[in-house]
Amino acid sequence: MLKLKQVVVSIENSPGRLYEVTHALGNAGINLRALNLVDTGAFGQLRLLVSDVAKARQLLMEMHIPAMVNEVVAAEIEDRPGQLASVLKPILDANVQVVFMYAFLRQSQERAVMIFRFSDNDKAIAVMQENGVNLLDAKQFGILENSD
Repeated sequence: MLKLKQVVVSIENSPGRLYEVTHALGNAGINLRALNLVDTGAFGQLRLLVSDVAKARQLLMEMHIPAMVNEVVAAEIEDRPGQLASVLKPILDANVQVVFMYAFLRQSQERAVMIFRFSDNDKAIAVMQENGVNLLDAKQFGILENSD
């Protein structure tokens, strides 16, 4: 499956809260594959790609941190000027909107990975495949996705 499950939590913008979340995940043996934290005022929205989605969600819920799971798409693109725009143009032409995106850093300096959530993930996947974009699956990220 070319859609990855992402854990999303709202955490208070207070000293140590991000540490508490990441420390608890680490202690539970859950590896962070990618993350994005966005300030939304009194709270931040933390988006996580983790090694075990169900275990991470359960742990966060036990910490009284509501955690939802949604689907994202990971696209590997060449790390050179203009490549992101060349990936986005056919998606725009197909009337699919990018809801959010963030970069995932890999050790390769030749390729970059962008994590997307689209208004229509399935349509965006089809468009990217038609245009030769390399999409990554959960196995390539080392993600166990046994969550709702």
